[in-house]
Amino acid sequence: EMTGRHHFLFCAAFLVVVWPLLSSGELPPVPIPEENPNTEPKRLLGKILFWDEQLSSDNTVACGTCHRPAFGGADPRQGRHPGSDPGSIDDVMGSPGIVSMRADGSRMEDPLFGFGPQVTDRLAPSNFGALWAGEVFWDGRAGSQFIDPLSGEIAIREGGALENQVLETLANSSEMAKMGRTWSDLTGKLERERPLALARNLPADIAKAIESNPSYPKLFTLAFGDAEITPARIAFAVASYQRTLVADQAPWDRYQAGELNALSQDAVYGWNSFQSLRCVNCHEPPLFTNNDFLNIGLRLMKFDLGRQIVTGDQEDGGEMKVPSLRNVALRPRYMHTGEFSRLSEAILFYDSGIALPGIDEIPDLGTYFFDISGYDIYDLDAFLRYGLVDPRVANETFPFDRPTLRSEVEP
Repeated sequence: EMTGRHHFLFCAAFLVVVWPLLSSGELPPVPIPEENPNTEPKRLLGKILFWDEQLSSDNTVACGTCHRPAFGGADPRQGRHPGSDPGSIDDVMGSPGIVSMRADGSRMEDPLFGFGPQVTDRLAPSNFGALWAGEVFWDGRAGSQFIDPLSGEIAIREGGALENQVLETLANSSEMAKMGRTWSDLTGKLERERPLALARNLPADIAKAIESNPSYPKLFTLAFGDAEITPARIAFAVASYQRTLVADQAPWDRYQAGELNALSQDAVYGWNSFQSLRCVNCHEPPLFTNNDFLNIGLRLMKFDLGRQIVTGDQEDGGEMKVPSLRNVALRPRYMHTGEFSRLSEAILFYDSGIALPGIDEIPDLGTYFFDISGYDIYDLDAFLRYGLVDPRVANETFPFDRPTLRSEVEP
């Protein structure tokens, strides 16, 4: 008679052989809006802009400051947003931004952070999972249609969430912008400054581009045909660069393609457990997200209404975007609150008997309930830790290579 243990091992062995034959698991092409086709000059310009701290009002924060490849496209720094009162349940381990600044560029004391960097009230998510999403940010406020902020005309009818994300961040007074910064403030600054003047150890592709075109007007001419620098063009270039950051060479990808020794036995068991536990219902392969918004009972809605702030629908209260788990093991903190610093803590959260009001059902399954007791947490951890990490991301090799930021050397 086959025991439960033998039955599990048999099923695991069966899946090792058969699953790669059932599904290639290949990532779909990144959707590219027809109004912003990818070109190599645009990608290069976007890469330079993404890593240039000069895009912030005080020269301390680049887009890449909060989205570093070796940390899974997330933020390795730590800051605390105290919510309504410091040291209480509504605190969030967010991402440090710029200091509070007046419109004239002088520093001002912030009621929460004093003269230090402001901290966001949600942790910066990984930017890699946003490439296939129709709405971006934890609450999805960066939508599909992109409006040129200067003309007010539709610049992208559909698929412009990444472009919207770029401009929202550049205009945010906690993240990158002084109070009341205008688009002409930003574009005028780029016209004057040498590209990546504050950075060191430039990757070969952008070093060559800057050597041949040592000013932003020249780089914009190369990418767009003339030297005009506009917020829409900045967004188009940065989004084009981001769409080339496809992390599709993890061991799981090779395993799905038929390389059966790409995953360790522990990771294979973890992959099987990941499916049996229905983790895939939300973290759906091959993206390892369904790009939906769900309330998983992490915290009370009164502390953060999440998606409801965007839609106005009470049914969306407390919902946040399901993050992709690709490269999740590289991230230093987990959840939009940043409250877990270990991957095992994030896993065990789902076995904690959550019963907060407003919690959503699991798609295609029903009541939100996980019982991990019958599974080996070590196997799940092994799958997430080793199976889903692209070595190019971990090692910051092309296309995930980057310069050294001044804020890393001179904090």
